[in-house]
Amino acid sequence: MRILLCSLLAACALLAGAPMSNAQTTYPERPVRIVVPYPPGGGADVLGRLLADELSRSWGQPVVVDNRIGAGGAIGVDFVAKSPPDGYTLVLGVTGALTIAPSLRPLPYDPVSDLAAISLIGATPSMLAVHPSVQAKSVKELIALAKAQPGKLTFSSAGIGTSVHIAGELFKSMAGIDILHVPYKGGNPSVQALLAGEVSMTFENVPTLQPHAQSGAVRGLAVSGRTRSSAAPDLPPVAETLAGYDVTTWFGLFAPARTPNVIVQKIASDAAKALAQDSVRKRLSTLGIELVASSPSELAEHVKSEKERFAKVIKDAGITPQ
Repeated sequence: MRILLCSLLAACALLAGAPMSNAQTTYPERPVRIVVPYPPGGGADVLGRLLADELSRSWGQPVVVDNRIGAGGAIGVDFVAKSPPDGYTLVLGVTGALTIAPSLRPLPYDPVSDLAAISLIGATPSMLAVHPSVQAKSVKELIALAKAQPGKLTFSSAGIGTSVHIAGELFKSMAGIDILHVPYKGGNPSVQALLAGEVSMTFENVPTLQPHAQSGAVRGLAVSGRTRSSAAPDLPPVAETLAGYDVTTWFGLFAPARTPNVIVQKIASDAAKALAQDSVRKRLSTLGIELVASSPSELAEHVKSEKERFAKVIKDAGITPQ
């Protein structure tokens, strides 16, 4: 994911040159709401609240988090897409609701035309882990094993159409192997299935699997991003074996479409500065979230390209919602 190579400092420098206007110099003049379309306590919620606290201090205005959950994040995104385009209602969008869901079911919004991209905020890869009974100690060995025993290996996910399901399907496609997908109702049941040996392997976020990998209950083989993760620095990326492989859960800040560009640029610049704080980086590193930033145009292009890429994965795998 090329966009993930952008550093926060580079983004700050890029956005600092944006033209000023009266709207930019006076915004915000009242409280700002950041909609997090997921439950309190999760990675997206923690990230949203840290961002809200830092922006509130920077702007001298309250920035509140509004958890609007449901439909895999679609309810919260739709609420913001239909809000006034004045910069006072934002959403912390996540991979699934913006780039995977559009290919699985009709949505009341278009993630490209109904939202104004502001900035990428952070990203977290998944860990590829196998049950200890699987005789593979590397991605290369796992692929060889799957090719030698087509259809025998299985992989679990948190459900059909989730980012970890897509991670497995892309791995299957790029490696040219036949492995069976076994969906569960949530990440915890999926991990428990791996621990019990009900499935051969899974993709799941690094902080969830890392304790099990350290205890030997599962064997971590790789991470799903293009580079190593600070949360599991000993694991290589899948891309070292399958060039171009990259599936991460990313978080981006969006406003309703037609929000004035000067306001979008100001939010992007101020968000990059806010998240550059060492205390914020350290807090999120415990969740496996790495802070990154982008320009609005880079995030917009990223959403478009990821939406097209995952649409192909979903079509090729014949994935349909249940």
